[in-house]
Amino acid sequence: MDDAKRAGREVETETKKGIRELDGHDLGDDIGNAGDEVKKDLGNFGDDLRRGGREVGREIDDQVHDKDDTPR
Repeated sequence: MDDAKRAGREVETETKKGIRELDGHDLGDDIGNAGDEVKKDLGNFGDDLRRGGREVGREIDDQVHDKDDTPR
């Protein structure tokens, strides 16, 4: 799912860049493009953090259940 969200963010960012170029290029386009890139990168970073948190949670859960031999 995270890969689909990443691809969607990339398409959104590239589409916005293309639309901004339709009327020519100016400083506002650069600022808008930079903001879109930051938004995309933060979204991807959040996905990575969530994925890492889930992996750590699974590892902790495995260790706890291995020690006390309780079924999951």
